[in-house]
Amino acid sequence: MKCNFCKEVRRRAAVASEPLQRPSKRSTDEALQAAHSEQRYQISGLLKAGYKPVAIATEVGVDKSTISRELKRNRGHRGWHPKQAQAMRGKRRLSCINAQRFTSEDWAGVEDLIRRKFSPEQAAERLALEGNLRISPETIYRRVYAYKHQGGDLWQQLHCQKPYRKRYGSG
Repeated sequence: MKCNFCKEVRRRAAVASEPLQRPSKRSTDEALQAAHSEQRYQISGLLKAGYKPVAIATEVGVDKSTISRELKRNRGHRGWHPKQAQAMRGKRRLSCINAQRFTSEDWAGVEDLIRRKFSPEQAAERLALEGNLRISPETIYRRVYAYKHQGGDLWQQLHCQKPYRKRYGSG
């Protein structure tokens, strides 16, 4: 026979996780991503109900290592809290080199150089020499071709207007 405490723990966990739907099986790329904000609140409710990380992982639908990593990585001085964990995740993402984004003024400068018949390689080098912006030619090409698909005409300013195709492998 189960004790009343166990029943109460299950009831609280069910109430804590009720409004959220259990995620379906996800691809490995999605599984590697950090827990979403709503999942953090679900994790918080399950922790308060006394669940262990393995049981939480089963309830949330992620691997147990994702839960333990979440709890270790986003722990503050006074423990783990979902709002604090989300803020810490945001700080990490902004400080990441890959998270750098270029402003509309940056792109306006790049577009001006392309319209003045600079190649993306020349434009990137010119901006780096002037100390204004460090951008790779490949990023410029991606932006130009994205504009082409949106109906833009910047691609017509390129020296060589070959059809864009992604290249796989090298050598």
